Amino acid sequence: MSENAYSPSDSPAGESDPTPDQTANTPTDADNVRELATIPAIEVITRAALMLMSAAAEKVGPEAGGDEQYQDMSEARALINALAGLVKAAQADLGLHRKPITDGLKALQLAFREASSYPDEPGEGPGEKFTGPVRA
Repeated sequence: MSENAYSPSDSPAGESDPTPDQTANTPTDADNVRELATIPAIEVITRAALMLMSAAAEKVGPEAGGDEQYQDMSEARALINALAGLVKAAQADLGLHRKPITDGLKALQLAFREASSYPDEPGEGPGEKFTGPVRA
């Protein structure tokens, strides 16, 4: 049985449940919320953009530095659309982060076109409704 909050631990002999001192140092949900509250908005936005960018690169495949076994163009399209929407919505707030993020988005869009069996027309590719047509 896998370990979760609702089932007992299948710990090997000699291992025990955490002591009260150990559980006192474990962060609670309230601690996690307070920690999130201290992170600046731009950091949350850039982390989200980087996660979308990384996931999209994996789904595009070798053309974007990903692994061919994980290539899934439908998933890549959805992730690139989400990234483009986030970048467009947060454009005024990105400041010095804007250029590297938009460059990464453009590179993903071009890699997607290169990896596609039937490339979209300029202006019809993933995210291009937010960014406009992307050309090399």
